[in-house]
Amino acid sequence: MAACAPVLVGQLVSLRPFGPDDITEQYIGWLNDPRVVRFSNQRFRRHNAESCVAYLSSFEGTANLFLSMRRRQDDAPIGTMTAYVNVHHQTVDVGIMVGAPEVWGQGYGQDAWDLLLTWLASRSDIRKITAGTLDCNIGMQKLMQRSGMELEARRVAQEIVEGQPQDIVYYARFTHQ
Repeated sequence: MAACAPVLVGQLVSLRPFGPDDITEQYIGWLNDPRVVRFSNQRFRRHNAESCVAYLSSFEGTANLFLSMRRRQDDAPIGTMTAYVNVHHQTVDVGIMVGAPEVWGQGYGQDAWDLLLTWLASRSDIRKITAGTLDCNIGMQKLMQRSGMELEARRVAQEIVEGQPQDIVYYARFTHQ
């Protein structure tokens, strides 16, 4: 899958494979910004160029995707997406990080999410798309629901966010029914 990932173009964003040139001070800054990683376990790590290169390298030789999310109007990087593929089970788990706070709440994340899910759903080798988030991440839950995903499971009080136990909720969408 990774070798054949096309550039995907939506209304507001384009998605293309994330490469070494995408490891910039801006990208590293997103990973180290508490607002950006508030609901991610990345908040427990301090990132640098080396950790980012190691993460990018983890995708080599796999069916998994690591994508750069770009604003269409000026090709500015605004975030990333991942798709972790299990080829044996024909499933894919998708994630998103809208790193640029200046575009939050303007539909860029939804456009990117719908764009990637539509492409994945069109593939004959993918039968189910999944994603998860913390129950307190209402924006992410709404994004998944708007894309046609349905609540599938809940892990009660699984993680602690800002001192409070939070459930993890898992959403799914079957592609070929």
